[in-house]
Amino acid sequence: MNKPAELKLATVPVWINGKAVVPQARMGEVYNPATGQVTKRVPYCDVSVIDAAVKAAAAALPEWRDASILRRARVMQKFLALLQQNQKQLAVLITEEHGKTLPDAMGSVQRGMEVVEFACGIPQLLKGEYSENVGTAVDTHTLRQPVGVCAGITPFNFPAMVPLWMFPMAIACGNTFILKPSEKVPSASIRMAELLKEAGLPDGVFNVVHGDKAAVDAILNHSGIHAVSFVGSTPIAKYIYETCAKSGKRVQALGGAKNHAVVLPDADMEFTADALIGAAYGSAGERCMAISAVVAVGSAADPLVKLLEQKAKKIVVGPGDRDGVEMGPLITGEHRDKVLGFVEKGIAEKAKLVLDGRKTGMQEGYFVGTTLFDKVTTEMEIYRNEIFGPVLVVLRADSIEEAIEIINSNPYANGTAIFTASGGAARRFENEVQVGMVGVNVPIPVPVAFYSFGGWKNSLFGDLHVHGMEGVKFYTRTKVVTTRWPHQDTPAPGLNMPTLG
Repeated sequence: MNKPAELKLATVPVWINGKAVVPQARMGEVYNPATGQVTKRVPYCDVSVIDAAVKAAAAALPEWRDASILRRARVMQKFLALLQQNQKQLAVLITEEHGKTLPDAMGSVQRGMEVVEFACGIPQLLKGEYSENVGTAVDTHTLRQPVGVCAGITPFNFPAMVPLWMFPMAIACGNTFILKPSEKVPSASIRMAELLKEAGLPDGVFNVVHGDKAAVDAILNHSGIHAVSFVGSTPIAKYIYETCAKSGKRVQALGGAKNHAVVLPDADMEFTADALIGAAYGSAGERCMAISAVVAVGSAADPLVKLLEQKAKKIVVGPGDRDGVEMGPLITGEHRDKVLGFVEKGIAEKAKLVLDGRKTGMQEGYFVGTTLFDKVTTEMEIYRNEIFGPVLVVLRADSIEEAIEIINSNPYANGTAIFTASGGAARRFENEVQVGMVGVNVPIPVPVAFYSFGGWKNSLFGDLHVHGMEGVKFYTRTKVVTTRWPHQDTPAPGLNMPTLG
């Protein structure tokens, strides 16, 4: 869009074999979403650059795979300390390229750091199982060994947190890693690569490449990559899963969402409205765990909608680096226009537009204000699609049974929440709802780092979620060893005798 002629744009490098490199490649542009200005260039890597990263990772694998678990843990401990020291610097990079407010960016880095804290416990996490005397003088134990060269493909909305869901676990488990962050927000990943090197990680263990679909396809089709992690939209998640499965790669692909919050009449309405405002409009709605659909049950609907309108009107929209701003811009002008298109569809579909965010008063940047629809039905496009913007829709249901049915009929199943004072209703909801992550009076039920994150149905392709113990399982393979050390007085099994027993 707008590029100041007098400024020479910096280029965000790739990181291969412990060095920052600017390859000969097509160049893309990085924007500041709050101004619409181009601020940097970023290389779009081709097959040759991806291959160089894979070769560096493969060369570094034997030494790192065979390194002691304590050595790996100590690198993670140093990396954690450096992340803590540089948290604000990372947050500033995120705000400049993504647009989210600085406190929001700080919080997202914090949540990523918690995964590194979990990875510091890798000596305990990689313990196997052991059984004595499973047969005559026979013991059995298991080993958890690294998969090999792994890759992560991450979205624009959390430039530090989502990569931190992946590579600390992979590296702590003894793998090497290639990260392809979103080309819209490339700088935080390069800074984390620098911090890993400072923490003592050997060259080649962690690499960063940039690019569009050509770079993604080069990663998916490279025979030297053994596992791929992905977070993004459902169509791309499905494509990545199917492409990797054809070549026998291990894959976890987290897709889109349409997260519902059920509000029962006995809920604390003031508390609930405050929680939903943060869940719907935080980060301008650009997060896979945003609450984008409220199912108000019975008499809860009218007072809840009134409170939501009052509170949403008070949200201050503007550049994320300014004091007092509560909601920043969307990531690109194209995405802003897509969100505004959904607002127009909602109006055309006869949903009740309670709060119109189409006019923000901002003269530049990619802003959409807080938008609220009431009396939405499941047939409407504004309900059926993941809008990924500051648009909250309210559906009405007559009972908790109907509310659960609405959620279970949706093809997405990432996160959900219920607001109620009834333990019985909450227990029924958590048991019957078919969603991967459930909150009870918690609007965004993102698990802590020692549990695992991921949805069901079209929100996940693959078998294992990210971080927590499922992350350890994804980045390792289990080997079972059965052992006998015979003595002279221990008879060998005869031809007609079972080996064990």
